[in-house]
Amino acid sequence: MHMPDLSPDQLAADLAADGYATRPLLTAHVCRDLASLYEEDNRFRKRIVMEQHVYGQGEYKYFGYPLPDPVAALRAALYPPLAAVANGWRRLMGEADSFPDTLDAYLALCHAAGQTRPTPLMLRYTAGGFNCLHQDLYGDLVFPLQAVVLLSTPGEDFTGGEFIMVEQRPRAQSRGMVVPLRLGEAAIFPVHHRPGMGVRGPYRLTMRHGVSRVHSGHRQTLGIIFHDAA
Repeated sequence: MHMPDLSPDQLAADLAADGYATRPLLTAHVCRDLASLYEEDNRFRKRIVMEQHVYGQGEYKYFGYPLPDPVAALRAALYPPLAAVANGWRRLMGEADSFPDTLDAYLALCHAAGQTRPTPLMLRYTAGGFNCLHQDLYGDLVFPLQAVVLLSTPGEDFTGGEFIMVEQRPRAQSRGMVVPLRLGEAAIFPVHHRPGMGVRGPYRLTMRHGVSRVHSGHRQTLGIIFHDAA
């Protein structure tokens, strides 16, 4: 696992400017090893076929506990700087509560609230696959940032299949974004909203994300969500 600059200040600046931040996190070797886990059903607690729920076309699997070591390590390493960003957002919006400094402490809160099912997941698309715009909300406790890591090589393993986001602005038209990713690179982005600044002060921008249609090959990603599910 390669950990680049994850300073909260730089992450917050990227998120404020673009609505997302990208960072190279995993080597090609680790990506291939993680992608191969998809065939090991004992690693996962649930499989979702998107067509059956009108979510899109493709499938994904939620890991069970204990998480594979690279997934657990990445989740634990990303949480502290993202918690600092999330707490900055809460202060900006005038919210009193704050997120704990460590993932273990935050998960303890989730589990005490009945959210005990792990949410890191792996997604797989083949030609024609796509993921509708959505938000990953699994209970009352929601950590406001998440990450997705591309485990396939664009242009070689697949074509098409861009990661996309839509930002809904109050009293204005929505803004669409295509987030280019390379093998092992992560997009870090809001789960459901992020703060914006206007002439009257801060306000909430509603965010949704998805994947455009895959034209050829297969595309695989790792999703890191920090709140567990009810």
